[in-house]
Order: sequence, then structure tokens, then C-alpha cells
Amino acid sequence: MTVQLNETHAPHLKSWVASANDGQTDFPIQNLPFGVFRRAGSHEHFRIGVAIGDQILDLHLAQQAGIFAEVTNSALANALAASSLNALMNLGNGVASQVRLALSKALREGATAQEKLVGALIAQSEAEYALPAQIGDYTDFYTSIHHATSVGKLFRPDNPLLPNYKWVPIGYHGRSSSIGVSGQQFRRPVGQTMPPNATAPNFGPAKRMDYECEVGMFIGQGNALGDAIAVDQAEQHVFGLCLLNDWSARDVQGWEYQPLGPFLAKNFASTISPWVVTMEALAPFRTQWTRDAADPQPLPYLDYPDLREQGAFDIELEVLLQTEKMRAEGTAPQRLSLSNFRHSYWTVSQMVAHHTVNGCNLQAGDFLGSGTQSGPRPEEAGSLLELTEGGKKPIVFSNGEQRVFMEDGDSIIMRGWAQKDGAVRIGFGAVEGRLLPARSF
Repeated sequence: MTVQLNETHAPHLKSWVASANDGQTDFPIQNLPFGVFRRAGSHEHFRIGVAIGDQILDLHLAQQAGIFAEVTNSALANALAASSLNALMNLGNGVASQVRLALSKALREGATAQEKLVGALIAQSEAEYALPAQIGDYTDFYTSIHHATSVGKLFRPDNPLLPNYKWVPIGYHGRSSSIGVSGQQFRRPVGQTMPPNATAPNFGPAKRMDYECEVGMFIGQGNALGDAIAVDQAEQHVFGLCLLNDWSARDVQGWEYQPLGPFLAKNFASTISPWVVTMEALAPFRTQWTRDAADPQPLPYLDYPDLREQGAFDIELEVLLQTEKMRAEGTAPQRLSLSNFRHSYWTVSQMVAHHTVNGCNLQAGDFLGSGTQSGPRPEEAGSLLELTEGGKKPIVFSNGEQRVFMEDGDSIIMRGWAQKDGAVRIGFGAVEGRLLPARSF
């Protein structure tokens, strides 16, 4: 799996959409992520768009303008006219790459398509978003060894890291119906919890509400039932990545998670960013994947020649919190942590290969979560559970407020971006979600 850069990655490219050229935007012409949008507050049908600067290009209108004439796929027009990305995802990454090239050419400075496309733009500030795809199934992995070790020490002090962790990408089947797009608001969940030293569980609102900073993966073309996707071909089946906040009720989790893992502690809400950054756009930001020589090395079905040279992605992951008081006073959200996806113990390709090695069939629009992405340093922890050492060490904000776990009205904002010398910075936008009070029961 040798990754090739192409003309769409060229650092010198500029767009006739001026806001794409400021050096600060998440969405320069080198990015061109896909999403689903409509005008905010309207009754318009949701439609597919691409982010460029602070604008969105309507791809159905772009199709009608003829900018995809050189894309050799008869199903493309219908795919671009759809209200989700599933059909486009199912056409495969080869077609997505052709679409990306056509968009890059049409949006460059001096492009003759400018006159045709200027009316196909809408400001992102005037849009609202839907999930990028209809998510048929959702699997959440557990790929940060730093997170797994820290959490393991809290739940199992004598046995923090289970013996299979270094051998197999651990995952569980999540709940796709409660995944929402950025802006999702949800009520504090209720459930059973077991207080310390109690002999019977309580029932009521969860008290230890937390976030999990993750990277999400949308499957493109799937595989037939009974077939397996080879690890060196796995990324051809991933349409792109987004940001994911997999909310967690830690007190519910502590009581229910044995013997079968997460259930009600995590299925009440998960929030993703609206923009899907393609694997091709991320090509300049590949980096080495490392495995400690003292650890078990991947079994052959999880290994391939280029894995260690370019199997990981250098993506910064930032988490911020805004309280109701901050919001009322107009105070900006305050940073909780900054980590990086390159610390992941298992890669995107290994997750996909492992998921299908037993013949499990993935389908276009299926969604995988990376698990909480924590780095090796304490300030790189991807959850409050880790940052507060299980609720023992409050986080103190500049306005004097404190948190050990989330309170009603709190919002969590996550951002992600990739940058390096010799390449144009690209980003994922933001994903934001807000915790509301529990329902009456």
C-alpha cells in the first residue's frame, strides 16, 4: 500500500473562494471534505456538499454545471443528487478520487468554472447539517493503549491491561440509532449504578458523565459476507475520517461492563463532526506507526510492508469545555486536552482487516470508532475520567469553576487538524454536543 501524492495536494494551489486561502481555515482547496447540508431553518431537502473555506459547494448543482464530465461512472449523477453519501461511498475510492480532482480543478484560481459555480455556494454560517451517511452499523474500538492502561488502573487496579489487548484490536458493537451530528443535545441518561460499599444498586440519573475524544471512520465499498478485507487493501474500503465524541456514563459503565462490555453507559448518544475528510486528502499527513519491540508484534493478517513507515496519521485532537456560566458571560471554551491520533496502538487498516477477518461484511456508510485517543502524557488524556484521575483531581478553570465530571448545560467541543512543513494545513471542523438535565422518571 504505497500512498501517492497527486496534484490535488500541491501546496501552491489557491482557490477563487478567497476564504480558502487564509492559512487558518480547516478547509483549503487541498482538503475538500464531504458532508450533507441544507439552509438552516428551511424545509429544503438535505443534499451533498463539499467544504471550501467558509463556504459549501452544492455538488448536485456542480454536477448540473458539468464539472464532473470527465468522471467515468454512469451512477455518479444519481449519487450526487442523493441526500446522503452512501451511494457515493459505495462507488469506491477510485471514483471519489476522480470527483476530488474535478472539484480541485474547478475551484482553483483562474478556473473557467468559477462563473458557473459561484451560485452553487452557500455560507457555512447559513447551513445546518445532517449525518453524512445513513449509518447501518457502528463498531467502537479501543485502540489507545494509554487510555486502556489508565482506565484499567481505575476499574481493575490489579489487572489494568487485559492479556489480549496487545494481540487483538478490541471492539464492541455500538448503537447507530443514537449517533447525531454536531450540535446534538441529549438528556443525562438514567440507569443502574452501584455506590461504593453498597449491597444493592441505585436507579437514577448518571452522576459521572464523561466524553471520549475519538476518530470516526466511514466505510466506503464493503465486502461480501464470508470474504475478508486484506490489511494492505483495507484503506481502499474507508471513505474518510471524522471526529467522534462517544459520550459515557462512567458510573453506569462501572456496574454493567462485566462480563459483556459497554451497553447503557454508551448507547444514549454519540456525536460526530459533519465533514468527512477523505483518505486521499490525509495522504500528506501519514506518519510512522511504531510498536515497542518488547510488545507482541502484529500477527501476519494485521501486518504489511508499509505499515511501520506510513500506517499512522498525524492528526492533532483538541478537546474544550464550555459551561453554562461561560456561555452566559460570552467566555470562550477552555481547553481540557490536546492529543494526537498517531499514538493509536492499532491503525485504521488493522481495525478494518480485523473486523472482516472472520467473514463479517461491512457496507457503505458503516461506522467505526477508534476508541478514546489518549497520549502518553497526562495532559493528552482523552476523557475526564483520566484527566481527573477517576474524579479525585478537579479541573479548575480560569473563571473559578471546577469539574470532575460534566454538569448539566456543559458543552464539549472537539477539533482536529493535520499540519506539517511542506503541506497545507487541513482540518475536520468541530464537533459540539451539550448535556441537558435528566428526564423525569
